[in-house]
Amino acid sequence: MTNLVATAMPSRALLRRTGPAMVSTVAMVAMIAVCASLQSDVLTVPGLTLVLSAAVPLVIAAQAQMVLMAVGDIDLGIGNFIGLVTVVTATKLVSSPGTGALMLLGLVAAYAVLGALIHLRRVPSLIATLGASFVWLGLGMFVLPTPGGSTPQWLAAFGSWQPGGFPAPLLPILVVTAVVWLLSARSSVGVRARALGSNPVALQRAGLRPLAARVVAYAVAGALGVLSGLALASQTGGGDVSSATSYTLITVAAVILGGGSFAGGTAVPWGVAIGGITLGLVSVVLSLLDVPSNMQSAVQGAIVLAVLAGRVVVGKVLR
Repeated sequence: MTNLVATAMPSRALLRRTGPAMVSTVAMVAMIAVCASLQSDVLTVPGLTLVLSAAVPLVIAAQAQMVLMAVGDIDLGIGNFIGLVTVVTATKLVSSPGTGALMLLGLVAAYAVLGALIHLRRVPSLIATLGASFVWLGLGMFVLPTPGGSTPQWLAAFGSWQPGGFPAPLLPILVVTAVVWLLSARSSVGVRARALGSNPVALQRAGLRPLAARVVAYAVAGALGVLSGLALASQTGGGDVSSATSYTLITVAAVILGGGSFAGGTAVPWGVAIGGITLGLVSVVLSLLDVPSNMQSAVQGAIVLAVLAGRVVVGKVLR
């Protein structure tokens, strides 16, 4: 009987992996409850669509950050990169779709090259991606000096799509998270990426190439960054290279809230999605509470610190 009970109960290792995501889930549910208490329409399909819309590009960007943190790197250029994608989308993808598509593919390739540079030259990812962020910013300013442009009709239609049975933002969040989960947990790509982050020496001794693992990880992150930029452009209706600058640090916070680690070797797509939604809901809650705009950043930071503190407490309890 004792063995049956022990088998039925989740292992401590499983609880350690899922504990941070559970804390973020509780915070997310609490914020939705606060929103519903202040505005009852939030719990309707249109209400959930409204409050979750801003979380879509953030969640996708957080998945990109998670992929790189899994190999032990941190991307300080993801915000400007997504902003550059919105600029290309609002200009070249409208005037010349073929050229625009090639430019977006080129940006993904540039991310892969950046990963190769970091690995071959042993440049710290913080320095390399910070330098790349100025490249993305400069390119965006060159293509579109001031915010403007327009999005392709098909992208605008996707941004305004509102099915009757469920909140539209849930679809891209669930689909992208599921794809990233399959890549990270059910494919050799994810296994090699986590191995590179946790024990690169063992990866090399196994006859696998750490360079290939890092390049593929950066290519995947670049592709997710392009998807995030497309989602953001579909909501804003134009391009602005500075539209996602706040994503740089928020995505790191989303990964940590979802159970990720600065040390690498961990990939938790579902937890990261919950962390991204939670952070996206913070601004909604503050707006409904009529918190002055000049105080929202401070309050948002305090909320994030409180959730992180909860994660630390849960982690110590489960050790």
